Amino acid sequence: MPKLSVYNMAGKTTGEEIELNEEVFGVEFNEPVVHQAIVMQQANQRQGTSATKTRGMVRGGGRKPWRQKGTGHARVGSTRSPLWVGGGVTFGPQPRSYHKDMTRKARRLAIRCALSAKVAEGQLVIIDNIAFDDFKTKRTLEMLEAFEAAENKTLIITNGENENVELSARNIRKVTVINNGGLNCFDLLHNNKVFLDKNAVEKIEEVLA
Repeated sequence: MPKLSVYNMAGKTTGEEIELNEEVFGVEFNEPVVHQAIVMQQANQRQGTSATKTRGMVRGGGRKPWRQKGTGHARVGSTRSPLWVGGGVTFGPQPRSYHKDMTRKARRLAIRCALSAKVAEGQLVIIDNIAFDDFKTKRTLEMLEAFEAAENKTLIITNGENENVELSARNIRKVTVINNGGLNCFDLLHNNKVFLDKNAVEKIEEVLA
């Protein structure tokens, strides 16, 4: 079973080691499942509201521009033809759903793979307690600098809702904060460094094991 040292927010070890569940933090990386999970997540974030007007939707164009024969022009029935400026659009986007789905078993496997990859690469850091008394951006920056992660894309995973941590990090462009209930493949793999609250480990293992 993988073991990791536990740190405080000042970047120093507490002397404690945590033993991680191998079924959650030590599985073999399954690229097809992880890819499917990321595609699903990104697809489900799309609104699908893009729309264009066909020739039947564009206002006007009821009068024939010129008579059918004798002008030398090509015959035209409406100024709202897709061939004309101001006309409709042929085969343009219409509102649609981009929704994709995966089985719960596959979704959980993908998250286990992402967590295991972070452990294997040494990018997962266990913090004894991620919490702030008040919300200040400086608090988050101090924690990142303690781990030399101020320039990295960073994910902070808290134990449940923690408003002060979320508010302290929202002005930092490369930092994302989620709670253990919002764990997902994209955020885990998109960020270089992952800080995980020690108290959230047991809950994550309970759900994913």
